[in-house]
Amino acid sequence: MTTAAPPLERAVPAPVAARRHKTSAGRVGAHVFLLIAVILWITPIAWAIYTSLRPYNETSKYGYLSWPRHLTFHNFSTAWTQANMLHYFWNSFMITVPAVILALGFASCVAFVVSRLNFWFNIPLLIIFTAGNLLPQQVIITPLYRIYLTVHVPHLLSSNGLLYDSYAGLVVINTAFQVGFCVFVLSNYMKTIPHEIGEAALIDGAPVWTRFWKLTLPLCRPALAALATLLTTWIYNDFFWAIALISTGNKRPITSALANLQGQYFVNQNLLAAGALITAIPTLLVYVILQRQFIAGLSLGSSKG
Repeated sequence: MTTAAPPLERAVPAPVAARRHKTSAGRVGAHVFLLIAVILWITPIAWAIYTSLRPYNETSKYGYLSWPRHLTFHNFSTAWTQANMLHYFWNSFMITVPAVILALGFASCVAFVVSRLNFWFNIPLLIIFTAGNLLPQQVIITPLYRIYLTVHVPHLLSSNGLLYDSYAGLVVINTAFQVGFCVFVLSNYMKTIPHEIGEAALIDGAPVWTRFWKLTLPLCRPALAALATLLTTWIYNDFFWAIALISTGNKRPITSALANLQGQYFVNQNLLAAGALITAIPTLLVYVILQRQFIAGLSLGSSKG
């Protein structure tokens, strides 16, 4: 009685085995790197939450690295009332929302001209807008301050009739500084839209405004959502322009409200951590609302040949 011979194992060539080992090692290294990056990213946030939930008397007695004996939300309620955060949230709303809308509106128009229309100055115009975004803020603060003191605006936009010390002044400067980056991103995205779509609309007799508003702009929704999320975060968190161009403390945005939680000779770090976490809530809400479009916008052009 004969028995079947066991099947021969297929030998893996040495180069293939080495390539598989290299790929596996690369994946392990990538996962280790991502794990370390996540830990480094989450640790400050977790530490701020941990600090904000502890009473100051406890941390001053046992230290910030001690095991918590009592957790409370008292720091959050104190920070909300002491810093008058509702008022400063409204100030930030009055600055951020118009600046984001204007920046995206102007950038969309310029990007459409640069990417979808053929003019000899398309490339120079794109370079000018992109180069303006590279200018440091500190370089122009002195001439900008003098300009704001001399430019008059209607009293409907400013109580003192000047760009200085007004919401309109912060809206203008934030819009101007963000338009260049938005033009760069939107123009690159609009170039990936097939030109046949615009040519078909042109044959049907569609004017330029129709091709821009009803054809091109709806196709740029992922890019606009991603930019809206980024602009909201940048403008909302701005502190430099608010300090330089606003002299009235009650007109400054939410970032300056944290200064109300600090004394001249004493700083309650637990209270300050609670105030910082409250300040971060609006940007988190914007990201949650636009999360799907924001993630789609991060991969712009990744699948286009």
